[in-house]
Amino acid sequence: MLRSETLPLQSSDDIVRARQAVRAWAVEIGFRLVDQTKIVTAASELSRNVCDHGGGGVLRMEVVEDGERKGLRLTFEDKGPGIPDLELAMKDGYSTTGGLGLGLGGAKRLVNEFHIESAIGKGTTVSVVKWV
Repeated sequence: MLRSETLPLQSSDDIVRARQAVRAWAVEIGFRLVDQTKIVTAASELSRNVCDHGGGGVLRMEVVEDGERKGLRLTFEDKGPGIPDLELAMKDGYSTTGGLGLGLGGAKRLVNEFHIESAIGKGTTVSVVKWV
């Protein structure tokens, strides 16, 4: 890990700040515009999930390297109720709040690596990586 920063995710204002920070880091490490948009969109969706479903939490941003590649790892953590059925939650159209149900699955499609862990009563952690 080359660099990291942790941001709170408690409100809509925090989601805006997270989007701005992710975009700034993506520009700094050399993402093309289309990939900047993808990682910022994924960050926005996952930040909103932390706030809306997890009762708030944090976003940890890290610049990472893997041999010749450089990328951005975003880890979203909350201490909310957890997700009872991860497979169902990943399906497009599934929503517990009446939304479009595209958040988790959509975020997964926008990044190169996606990992989710959730425990009932303990919270959820989603980690994504987008490579330059």
